Amino acid sequence: MRGWRVRGQRSISRALMSLTYPSRFMLVAAMNPCKCGQSGENSASCTCTPREIHQYRSRISGPLLDRIDIHIEVPAVKYRDLADRAEGESSAEIVKRVERAREIQLERFRGTKVHCNAHMGSRQIRKFCEPDAGGHRLLEVVTEKLGFLARAYTRILKVARTIADLEGTESIREQHIAEAIQYRSLDRKNL
Repeated sequence: MRGWRVRGQRSISRALMSLTYPSRFMLVAAMNPCKCGQSGENSASCTCTPREIHQYRSRISGPLLDRIDIHIEVPAVKYRDLADRAEGESSAEIVKRVERAREIQLERFRGTKVHCNAHMGSRQIRKFCEPDAGGHRLLEVVTEKLGFLARAYTRILKVARTIADLEGTESIREQHIAEAIQYRSLDRKNL
């Protein structure tokens, strides 16, 4: 069996025929922090050794991890946070902010087959994801220190572009790059 990929579709060829399937999707996945599930906040009750935790997390291959835009740890919610009556940003406000960011992206890519930042190719990344001087310095430092490959680097730029769009800013600033780097937690854990 031979297969090839065109953006948004996957073709599979066999001896007598070739089929093409749509393949654009959003993957949302979850995993425990370790085999027993207690590492992190409840580390006192974790039965895993550091080696076992590393082995468990290494089950996700680097090339697969590089292709995931955002990976973050979601800690257990503490009682005081559950009981807190203070109001944060409402869902309606968040929806408005996301809709504005999507409108910015639709306008940015008008006349192209790209509809959102996640689908940018290298040409669009070079054109629309230029960080400020502080962002460049930060990217250089973390790329060297954390050993990010080109794929992770471009994911950071795309996510930073989206963060800037959500904030309603034209340029990508150092704080947008810093936030995007924070969304690469598994890269940092697997060092």
